Amino acid sequence: MIASLRMFYSSVGRKLVMAMTGLFLCFFLLEHLYGNLLLYKMDGGKAFNEYGEFLVGNIIIRTVEFALFGGIILHIIDGLYLTYSNKKARPVRYAVNQQSKNSTWFSRNMGLTGSVIFIFLVVHLRTFFVPHRILGAESSMAHDVASAFQSGMYASLYVAAMLLLGAHLNHGFQSAFQTLGWNNHKYASAIKTAGTLYALLIAVGFSSFPIFFHFDIMGVASNILHTTL
Repeated sequence: MIASLRMFYSSVGRKLVMAMTGLFLCFFLLEHLYGNLLLYKMDGGKAFNEYGEFLVGNIIIRTVEFALFGGIILHIIDGLYLTYSNKKARPVRYAVNQQSKNSTWFSRNMGLTGSVIFIFLVVHLRTFFVPHRILGAESSMAHDVASAFQSGMYASLYVAAMLLLGAHLNHGFQSAFQTLGWNNHKYASAIKTAGTLYALLIAVGFSSFPIFFHFDIMGVASNILHTTL
């Protein structure tokens, strides 16, 4: 038991937790993207609202939701700890010179990009989750999504955050497989390609919502705003 706890708090243990929670969050993002795509059904937001009601009323989903929040918290805590430990452990000049040659800016600044994404997450939850899941807003979720993206500032920040998330995922996806020992050299190229495609799917997919709704492309915004109370 004690040995297990020591392993959990060690650098290796924290990296394993980072990898597992990261992959768990990757699956969540796919599910979340699928749900959001229902906004494009041109049914006044009905399918999207029904999907949201299903999530709220399903006890299994609610249980997974708690696991999700726990995973996010663990991912953030371990990420910040590892970032701090890595910077503290190596000489600054040597680290900068060596890292610049062997890695990208995003791979060297996962802690920074993760922190920015966390700030966005707080704003995102305050905009949509809190009003509907805690305060009991009377308007529909679909209506509030369409309404929020009418703000050019919010739409622009959302797109910027999603592009940053894509860059974060591109490195994190590959790093998670490496940490878990699943990056056999035979499959390294396939894993790298899969990570890049996944990151593009998430970044482009989520970025499409503020763009389509702000500019009312194909009438997606007016369809919801004019038919959903």
